[in-house]
Amino acid sequence: MSTTTEPGLAVPAKPVQGRVKCVVWDLDHTLWDGVLLEDEQVRLRPGMVEHIRRLDGLGVLHSISSKNDPELATAKLREFGIDDLFLCPQIGWDAKSESIRRIATRLNLGLDAFAFVDDQEFERAEVEFALPEVTCVDVLDVDEVLLRPDFHPRFVTDESAQRRGMYRSQLEREELETEFKGTSEQFLASLDMTFTIAPARREDLQRAEELTIRTNQLNATGRTYSYDELDALRESPDHLLLVASLTDRFGSYGKIGVALVEKGRPDWRLNMMLMSCRVMSRGVGSVLLNHIMGRARADGAGLLADFVETGRNRMMQITYAFSGFREVSRDGAHVVLAADTSALQDPPGYVVLEVEQ
Repeated sequence: MSTTTEPGLAVPAKPVQGRVKCVVWDLDHTLWDGVLLEDEQVRLRPGMVEHIRRLDGLGVLHSISSKNDPELATAKLREFGIDDLFLCPQIGWDAKSESIRRIATRLNLGLDAFAFVDDQEFERAEVEFALPEVTCVDVLDVDEVLLRPDFHPRFVTDESAQRRGMYRSQLEREELETEFKGTSEQFLASLDMTFTIAPARREDLQRAEELTIRTNQLNATGRTYSYDELDALRESPDHLLLVASLTDRFGSYGKIGVALVEKGRPDWRLNMMLMSCRVMSRGVGSVLLNHIMGRARADGAGLLADFVETGRNRMMQITYAFSGFREVSRDGAHVVLAADTSALQDPPGYVVLEVEQ
């Protein structure tokens, strides 16, 4: 599915397919039958773990929001051998909506990317009232609801099956950063990061389409591109389609950036620029921009960039400003920015840049 963003018009809504990025599960009478505090011999509900593992393989994350004894519930999850399937579990006595807020903050995902499964109408109503963006699901309906398109991305990439591990590595990085004694730059230098920019290959296009759909905060225009559109642009002599990836000593972040440039005279046009939210705090957003600025300058062209203010992509706007872009025209939320290609910036000293031809 593809949508265009005309100047002056609102940003198109994200496609429904694959909208849910994390499912938050209750425990008692939901993930397992019974109440753990009343009977420690609770049993997993038939089909629940199968749903979780199936969605996990598609790249959908899972967490927990349960009013329960944290030590007892965690031990039971470990006994069942499924504790590793859940990121940032919230087990305690707070309101379910507050637990989901904390999970969203830790995972850096928008609330509209969450679904919440619970057996109690009261708990679902509390979340629906406090967090109307969250999709609430009665546990009795999971067999039907979890098969809907919003729980299923159009493509399942190699990175989809690794997404939980990537997020877990990111949480480990954040924990280390909290404990790190030193400056932010010293911490980033300790990660041994390598940022790679390469022309998009056909095997990259499923992930590229996925990024256009999933990325909100670091997306310059909010436009989505289909696999077929990206494939045509990849082969067009008038366009440059680039993908960026990042690794550090914890492992790979995967493909985390996509840029689409239309070559022309007197200016190249940067039609799409986005970066995964996973790298928001890594200070690498400007690396891809400066590479494109350098390519345009080497071709004797200027560089213009489309930007559509969505209310959620303020960080991308700041990245453009930091890289020396200035506003040259505006029509409502649609802004055209111009780069100062005479003032290129070197990559941060804590990042090794590799460019593949």
